[in-house]
Amino acid sequence: MNDLDALLALLTPEGRALLDEVRDTDPARELAVATRLRREHPAGLVSAALGQARLRQRAAAKFGPEDAGRMFFTPNGVEQSTRASVAAYRAGRLAELGVTSVADLCCGIGGDAIALARAGIRVLAVDRDPVTAAAARANAGALGLTGLIEVREADVTEVDTAGYDAVFVDPARRGGRGRIFDPEAYSPPLSWAVEAARTASRAAALKVAPGIPHEAVPADAEAEWISDGGDVKEAVLWFGTAPGAVRATLLPGPRTLLGTGLPDPEVRTPGRYLYEPDGAVIRAHLVAEVAEQVGGGLLDATIAYVTADALRPTPYATAYEITDRMPFNVKKLKALLREREVGTLTVKKRGSAVEPEELRRKVRPQGPNAATVFLTRVAGAPSMLIGHPAR
Repeated sequence: MNDLDALLALLTPEGRALLDEVRDTDPARELAVATRLRREHPAGLVSAALGQARLRQRAAAKFGPEDAGRMFFTPNGVEQSTRASVAAYRAGRLAELGVTSVADLCCGIGGDAIALARAGIRVLAVDRDPVTAAAARANAGALGLTGLIEVREADVTEVDTAGYDAVFVDPARRGGRGRIFDPEAYSPPLSWAVEAARTASRAAALKVAPGIPHEAVPADAEAEWISDGGDVKEAVLWFGTAPGAVRATLLPGPRTLLGTGLPDPEVRTPGRYLYEPDGAVIRAHLVAEVAEQVGGGLLDATIAYVTADALRPTPYATAYEITDRMPFNVKKLKALLREREVGTLTVKKRGSAVEPEELRRKVRPQGPNAATVFLTRVAGAPSMLIGHPAR
């Protein structure tokens, strides 16, 4: 049974009943469950159901258990689909722009199409892979969205998007050897996606890797970096919004920090507090905006740690109170931690080659107290700053 046949078999009454039966199967019991079920169902269908149950369990982190428990996934679809919270935020932005219809190109298993439809937007969802397109179609049906989502199996470069207000493109950024870092090696290439975006009558959004070089951002695009729960998820190039603008958006919230074109902050001596900017802020090159908010400067010209004398809470950085600063020296750190009875040690690093687990093994923290150590550089010198989250 090939992948497409397996998915279509799961959509039959027998397949759906089998999916319900294996929904909460413990991976350790899969073999016993499979052996029992194969007495009454085709072996291929049993394998497909158990495989889909595993994918649904993995997808719960992105889509929530309720949606994931009804949707259909492929291994690549789980890995590459947009987290539901991020897709909902982006769909909300498009709705605020007055968009009523979107051509979703490279739609995958339909995560973005679902969010767009739930925002009241009509969607043409296109993917050239037959299994992926079938999964997107099944998901639209499973979530009651077939009235707003049309799924088409086609090459996105051959699709006419003229009848839609907006274009959303999510090019494939993985190949046979893993992640693709060159935007022109995306499938389709970023240059094609940009031209497709420019044809949209109202707005367009291109999902790209968060590591995209700033110089690769077109001058007529707005660039937005998005994090969710502190993890950077993606960057988006927007057309039809604010050309040249740069923003970092933090979810949940959303909270958005707009770039103001500030110069790099000055390097200054360490103060009482260290601020660790959110990853989206760092990717968007907006550390200077955070430094201005907290009245601080940089520990080192090449490292995105901000230091300041006062505690000024900001949603765009986590603040730590620094109690000790010393040159990098494992023996001295070990002695300090023993003196402070630190048993729970959080190790953060930026600009250091030392691995956190390696350092923990060497210092062997023991005791009832907790501390955070930053392995970094201060004005170019390898240093350790010890402290705790500011309160």
